[in-house]
Amino acid sequence: MKVLFVCTGNICRSPTAERLFLHRAAELGLDGRVAADSAGVSDEEQGNPIDRRAVAEAARRGVTLPDRRARRITRADFQAFDLVLGMTTVHLSRMEAAAPADATARTGLLLDYAPALGLRDVPDPWYGGRDAFVHAFDLIEAGVDGLLKAIATGALSTGREGRA
Repeated sequence: MKVLFVCTGNICRSPTAERLFLHRAAELGLDGRVAADSAGVSDEEQGNPIDRRAVAEAARRGVTLPDRRARRITRADFQAFDLVLGMTTVHLSRMEAAAPADATARTGLLLDYAPALGLRDVPDPWYGGRDAFVHAFDLIEAGVDGLLKAIATGALSTGREGRA
């Protein structure tokens, strides 16, 4: 199962989701069954490093974020990944508008895998302080844990059935 996590600029939420997903997958013994990457729907941060506040919050929780630069989602991503998950409904709308007609990836929202939260959007922590990054990480963690549970139990097919 190849998952692409998507946020606005690819400097806070999506790289956090990517690495937390891989970290948790390794803890669960699923690391050989999954792969992940991240991207943004905007090119406003393209080439910039991951926000230091996101790096700090992840490190505080034992997760290392990648030392890489932000990138924008591409049409090819909709063929390369099985699942493309946005952090907000706005991201989902922009992803679906950008997807080519022959896309094979299913699209959705990360928090759809954490229905008990009663939320669909992970708020952008970039405008806030440390508490905003803590809150975003907590929400991402709930979504990632739900997603991995769906993968581990077979509730989420790893086949490429097309867009949901």
